[in-house]
Amino acid sequence: MSTQQAQTPPQHSSVDADEIAKFSRMAADWWDVRGKFRPLHQFNPVRLAFIRETVIDHFALDAHAAKPFANLRFLDIGCGGGLLCEPMCRLGAKMVGVDAARANIEAASLHAKAQNLAIDYRHNTAEALVAEGEAPFDVVLNMEVIEHTADPAAYLHSCAKLVRPGGLMIIATINRTPKARLFALTIAERVLRWLPPGTHDYDKLVRPEEIRNPLTDVGFAVNGPFGVSFNPLSQSWSRSNDVQINYMMVATRPEEN
Repeated sequence: MSTQQAQTPPQHSSVDADEIAKFSRMAADWWDVRGKFRPLHQFNPVRLAFIRETVIDHFALDAHAAKPFANLRFLDIGCGGGLLCEPMCRLGAKMVGVDAARANIEAASLHAKAQNLAIDYRHNTAEALVAEGEAPFDVVLNMEVIEHTADPAAYLHSCAKLVRPGGLMIIATINRTPKARLFALTIAERVLRWLPPGTHDYDKLVRPEEIRNPLTDVGFAVNGPFGVSFNPLSQSWSRSNDVQINYMMVATRPEEN
């Protein structure tokens, strides 16, 4: 396993220092399925299925292969403790995980080592990767991150530069709607305590057009939003037509002429 500890994230980046500090304090809990990240563990199956289906369809891969992503290079921006990196690696992807919180990278690296998984974890940012001339990726995963950035449009522009021509970026986030305020913030965080209170700031939640517009401005084709809903009775997530709370989008960089 390769672990690269990069420089402190640059001040000019879209990183929000308060958000990084918040998630750093929770870093030890990433792999506790009953801990602070329990909602992400519950959410993981539906987003993993969406990623797998989207990537296989886009690149015309063999859906029955044990490692369909064997020839693809993936980047997970804001990878946290590696909840997406590890299954992508098991599907054969050449996996790079980046997070602006060093504590997250340390937790992810230790867990991957225990699982004997070769994941290139880096304490870094999207902007720094661009500045360093990082080679573009076939697939960029941008999952539950944008709502924690200081400048979503600038952040998306940096992420777009990390997608190769013909490649994909998959984004997941929470919509900025009254329904999301009620269910994702008030009830989930303050009533049921599924997440620590203050995990999300309503004013920083992102509407679909605030993802679509910056990406279409740089030539990407953007599909979605695709809704994701939680069933409190079965304690499970599923794809849905409701995009008022959680949703995902797919952005494709066109092939160069």
